[in-house]
Amino acid sequence: MKLALYLPNFRDEVTVQELRDLTALAEELDFDSVWTLDRIVVPEASDRQELQYSFGMMEQFPKQLPVSAHGKWFQGFPLIPWLAGITSKVRLGMSIIDTPYRAPGVLATELATIDHLAGGRLNVGVGSGWMPEEFAAASAAHIFPKRHKHVRESIEVMQGIWNNELFEYHGEFADFDSCGFGAKPLQAGGPPIYFSGLKDPKRSAARIAKYGLSGWIGIQDTPEEITRWKSEIGRELQEMGSDRTLDDGFDMCSMIWFAITDEPTDQTPNGKLSNLLVGTADQITDNLKRYKDAGMDMPLLWPPFQGVPVSKTLDDMKVLVNDIMPKVNAS
Repeated sequence: MKLALYLPNFRDEVTVQELRDLTALAEELDFDSVWTLDRIVVPEASDRQELQYSFGMMEQFPKQLPVSAHGKWFQGFPLIPWLAGITSKVRLGMSIIDTPYRAPGVLATELATIDHLAGGRLNVGVGSGWMPEEFAAASAAHIFPKRHKHVRESIEVMQGIWNNELFEYHGEFADFDSCGFGAKPLQAGGPPIYFSGLKDPKRSAARIAKYGLSGWIGIQDTPEEITRWKSEIGRELQEMGSDRTLDDGFDMCSMIWFAITDEPTDQTPNGKLSNLLVGTADQITDNLKRYKDAGMDMPLLWPPFQGVPVSKTLDDMKVLVNDIMPKVNAS
C-alpha cells in the first residue's frame, strides 16, 4: 500500500510554510505522492448553508463548504509547480482538476510544462466539478449541464497533445486546427491520469477502458465501498470486452480524513461521515488492514479542515509511517 498526502491548502487559514513543512516530511517519509485541492471560490451562500447542492453532491453533507467565504485558502493549481521546485522525488498532483474551469488545450500544455518542472513526477487527476456557484465564478456556468462531456474532451485533448507533434481537435468545448503545443511531457505518453468518480461505476469503467486511465479516486470510502467499486468497475470492464484489468498498474484511491487520537473514536458505520482513519493508532491500524484486504492501493490522507493543527498532522504522519504501517504491511 502506497501513502499519499492531501495537502490542507483549502482551510480557513493555512500558511505557505505549513504546506512546505508537510510536503518536506511526506518526501522524507517516502510518501508516494502529495496532492492539492481544487477550489475556486467559497460562495457567501455557503456560510448560510444555502448552496444549491450539498458538499460534493453527497447526501449526508450540508449545503455548505467546510471553509468560510472569508477564509484565506490557497488555490491548488499554482501550488503544483512550486511543489515541484521544493521536492525531488515525491510525485505531485491535484485531486482533482475540475476540467470545466480550464480550456482543454491550455490545460494540456501547461501540465506538460509542469511535468518538466517536476522532472517527470506529475500525476493528473480529473473530474467534472459539482457546484453551480463555482462554475459561475469560473465563467463556466454554461458548461455545468454538460460537464461530464467536458471531462471526456479534456482527456482526449490532453492525450492528443501529449502524444503528437501536431494535433487538431473538433469538439464542443475544444475546436482547433492542427497546431504544435511545445514540449511534450517528460513521462512517455503523458502523466498518469486519475479519474474521480463518486456515483457511477459504469461511467468510471468506460473512461478507464477507453482512455487507459491509471487510477480512480473516491472520497471517504469504506473498505466495503472500495471492494464494491473495484468489483463493479472490473465487471463493467469485462462486459464491455476490455482487456484492461484493475490488477496491473491501476491505483484504487480515496481521500480520507486522517488524525490520530488519544481516545478511541466511534467506529459505527455512518457512510461518508464514518471515522475511517480518525481514531487511535490501533483503530487506524485495523482499518488500514481492512483497506489493504479490500484492494485499496493508496489512501490520500486528508487532514481535517479544522481542529487539527499542522503540527499535530506532522506528528501523526511520523507515527503512521514508523509505527502503524509496519504492522499493516506485515498483515
